Amino acid sequence: MSKSNEDDLRDMLDKTAQEISLMYPNPRTWQSWMVYLMERMEAQAIKNPAYAESFKEMIVSLQDELRNRLKTGGW
Repeated sequence: MSKSNEDDLRDMLDKTAQEISLMYPNPRTWQSWMVYLMERMEAQAIKNPAYAESFKEMIVSLQDELRNRLKTGGW
């Protein structure tokens, strides 16, 4: 069975999260890296003007997920 692009991306993100946590064990220091990632993702999204608004919608959805995480303790 071959791996899908989603599996490859998930593996890459897992490895990245592990590497960041090894380099910076305190989660408080991760905020700047999360902001950096979001900046890079926005730069990619706005290359196509049709996706600029979708990126903003994704941020609102992400904000809802974060609020839910804080309220319920789960994703």
